[in-house]
Amino acid sequence: MKRYSLVVALAVMVMAISACSSNPKVSRVSADTQIDLSGNWNDTDIRLVCDTLITQALEAPRINTYINDFTGSHKGEPPTVIVGRFKNTSSEHIDTSIISSLMRAAIINSGKLEFVEGGAAREELRAERDDQQSNASEATAAALANETGANFMLQGEVNSTVDRAGNTTVRSYFVKASLTNLETNRILWEGQNNDIKKVIKQPKAKF
Repeated sequence: MKRYSLVVALAVMVMAISACSSNPKVSRVSADTQIDLSGNWNDTDIRLVCDTLITQALEAPRINTYINDFTGSHKGEPPTVIVGRFKNTSSEHIDTSIISSLMRAAIINSGKLEFVEGGAAREELRAERDDQQSNASEATAAALANETGANFMLQGEVNSTVDRAGNTTVRSYFVKASLTNLETNRILWEGQNNDIKKVIKQPKAKF
C-alpha cells in the first residue's frame, strides 16, 4: 500500500512539473527591438520598409510641386488620396494592410495630403448615411452624394525571392508603393525598398 501511495505521489509530482514547464515564458521588450525567430517577414521589416517609403513620399520633389500647384488653385485645399490594393505576390503570408495604414497615418499627419475612406470602411459610412435618411432628423442627417472625390490612389506590392542551397536560405524582399492620378492614370510618384535580405541557416539533422 505504501509503495502504491509513493508511486501515485511521484506521478502527481511529475505531472505538476510537466505542467509548470509547459507554461509559456513571456518577457516584455521595447517595440523597436529587432527579433528574428523564423526568418519570415516580421514587424522589424514593416518598420524599415515604411520608414523608407514614407520618407521618399514626403520628400519627393514631384509630389511637393503638384501639391503646391494644386493648393494654389484650390484655395489652399490639399489633394486627396484613397488607398487602393497593396498586393502580396511573395511566397509568404504578409498582411500588407499594415504597410498602407502606417503610410496613410504618416502622410495625413504631415498635412501634405488628405485621405478619403475606401473599401469596406467606405461602404459602412454609406450604409450609415442611407440609414440616417430614414431615421435621423432632416436637420442632422448627413447629405447624400456629397463625398469628396479622390485625386490619387495609393497602391503597392510586396514581392520576394528565395534562394536555397543545402540548409541555407537567402530571402530578399522587394516592396514598392505608388501614387497614381485617378483622372489621367499618370503615376505621380513611385517609391521602392529592396534593403531587406536575410540569410537563414537551419540546423543540420542529427541521426
